[in-house]
Amino acid sequence: MTNYICTTCGVQYEANTAPPLNCPICEDDRQYVNPGGQSWTTLKEVSKQHRNIIEKVSEDLYAIYTAPKFAIGQRAFLVISPGGNILWDCVTLLDPSTIDIIEKLGGIKAIVLSHPHYFSTIVEWSETFQADIYIHAEDASWLGRKNNKLRLWEGDMEPLWDQIKIVRCGGHFPGACILHWPVGEGTLLVGDTIQVSPNLTTVSFMYSYPNNIPLPKKDILAIASAVKFLEYNVMHGAFGLSIRQDATAVMKRSVQRYLKIYE
Repeated sequence: MTNYICTTCGVQYEANTAPPLNCPICEDDRQYVNPGGQSWTTLKEVSKQHRNIIEKVSEDLYAIYTAPKFAIGQRAFLVISPGGNILWDCVTLLDPSTIDIIEKLGGIKAIVLSHPHYFSTIVEWSETFQADIYIHAEDASWLGRKNNKLRLWEGDMEPLWDQIKIVRCGGHFPGACILHWPVGEGTLLVGDTIQVSPNLTTVSFMYSYPNNIPLPKKDILAIASAVKFLEYNVMHGAFGLSIRQDATAVMKRSVQRYLKIYE
C-alpha cells in the first residue's frame, strides 16, 4: 500500500495499491490538471531529487521551501512561540534533515493550513511531530488524508496560544484563512488568501491564480472585513514575497484599487 502524491499540486492521498484515478484538487477550476496528463509520485521519490531549505525570515520566524521547486512551489512558515511552535501551511517534502532542524528549533505543536492547495503531506508532518492539524471545517471535503490529530474549526476566528489566532477570510476557498501573529507591530501569514504582489506595495485577491479567475466584489469586501481590526505591519505570502512595513496601508489601498474596477 502506497500513499501517492499528485505531482501537480503535491497533495498526498490515502494509501492504496494503485494511484488514484484522478486528483480532485487539480480537477477543480482553481487549479489545473497538467496538460501532459495526471501523474503521481511518492514521498520517497520526491526526497531523491529535492531538498528543503529552512531560512530565517525574522526573529522567531523561519520559511521552509523545497528546491528545486516541486508542485505548486509554496513556502511554509515555522513560528517559534513560547506556548508551542506553529507550522503555517505545509510543503510536500519531509526528510531527515528537515526533521532534525525543526526538532532543534523546538518541534511543532500545531500545523495550520490556509486552504486545500497546501494540504500536501500534512499527515506525515503531523505524525512525525505529534502535531495537531487545524483546518477550517468548510474545506474539510478536500482532505486527501486524515488522522486523529485533525481539528476542524468553525466560525470566523480560532484562538491558539500566545495571542496567535487563525482568521477565516474566505474568497479563494470558503474556509481560506490567515494567521495573525501579534509579536512586535504584528504579522500576517497569508498564504495566497491575500497574494503579495511582486512590487511589494500592493496585494491581490483571486479565485484562481493559475487560471486568472478574479474574485467577485462581495468576497473582496469579506476579506477586507476579516482583517479590518487586526493590528499588523508585516505580511508574508506563500511565494517568497513579503511586505515588511506598512502592510495595513498596503491592504487598504489594494482593496480600494480593486473596488474601483467594480464601480
